[in-house]
Amino acid sequence: MRVENMVSSRGNTIANQFIINGGYDGNMYFQSYKSMIAKIDKFGKVFLDSYYWDYSRTTSKYRNQFLNMTTKEIKKGIKDNEIELVNLNA
Repeated sequence: MRVENMVSSRGNTIANQFIINGGYDGNMYFQSYKSMIAKIDKFGKVFLDSYYWDYSRTTSKYRNQFLNMTTKEIKKGIKDNEIELVNLNA
């Protein structure tokens, strides 16, 4: 497992925003502060935490960067059942 801070477009490390490569399980995660926000499984399926996925403007900004999607695209994915809301902080 490898944990890295996200990096801004200017190349600066972003505090409290992390990308976690799951190692053996092939999953990748986005964590904001102490909360898991998103998971991309080894097949490319996206899972978002049902409570924290849209928690704040900052979380949304870096979630979108991690997923390479806009909030509008994410909401459509949820509506179309392409993105699944789950409890990632159990």
